[in-house]
Amino acid sequence: MEQHVSIWGDLAGIELRQRTVDAAGIATRVVEAGTGPALVMVHGTGGHLEAYSRNIRDLAKEFRIVVYDMAGHGHSAKPDRPYTIDYLSDHLIAVLDALDIEKAHLSGESLGGWVAAWAAAHHPGRIDRLVLNTPGNITNKPEVMAGLKESSMKAVREANRQSVRTRVEWLFHNKSLVTDELVDLRLRIYTQPGFETAMRNILAVQDWEHRRPYVWSSQWCSRIVSPTLLLWTDHDPTASVEEAALLEELIPGSRLEVIEGAGHWPQWEKPDQFNETHIRFLKGK
Repeated sequence: MEQHVSIWGDLAGIELRQRTVDAAGIATRVVEAGTGPALVMVHGTGGHLEAYSRNIRDLAKEFRIVVYDMAGHGHSAKPDRPYTIDYLSDHLIAVLDALDIEKAHLSGESLGGWVAAWAAAHHPGRIDRLVLNTPGNITNKPEVMAGLKESSMKAVREANRQSVRTRVEWLFHNKSLVTDELVDLRLRIYTQPGFETAMRNILAVQDWEHRRPYVWSSQWCSRIVSPTLLLWTDHDPTASVEEAALLEELIPGSRLEVIEGAGHWPQWEKPDQFNETHIRFLKGK
């Protein structure tokens, strides 16, 4: 079994820059490392930028890595409104503006993949290459939406180590990789004042009313001109590899790769393969 080191063990010795930037009026936590072409990585529902702590070291050797907490998430500001896909996409573009990044590669996981794809479709001049990492429930299965809402709200309402651990373990195939450190990190986020309201806003797109305008369809996916990699796993709890093939049809010229032995967070469970795949694809190899 792979030996997991701590988050700061993964990050030790890397020159990191953490700051809060104003992204269209939203105070946004950002961490950067490395130089070169910009690679912005976007976390998933109820997540935070530490989701990529196992990837920064390798990817920062090739790119200017930017990880950030989406609006309403992590330690960024939490305006009281539904966090719809267009809103989060506009916030992503505002982060690029705040960091003076004219054009960037994007890699988004789960909700972050949905947001990244929407940004690529509606701001094609700002996005270079695109990686959609387990973008999640592309066929809008009601049971997946209900399960995500229930586990996420329980983790915040009860806000104890067990409820948060259950929520985080849902992301993993190898649940032994869910460390106390990762649970405590998310518990601290989920116990922030007002986070129950923020989580309701985060989960708005799990309700059909807020989800319908943004469902995956050829109407907007056909506008994506960025070379696109669909990065799937064989144990994704939200969508099978067969469903990934549907997305491959929707996005012109996209291609599919599968990481085996991982769930919804391949960037954490299989970091070496995840990092190598990104470097190869983003460098056009």
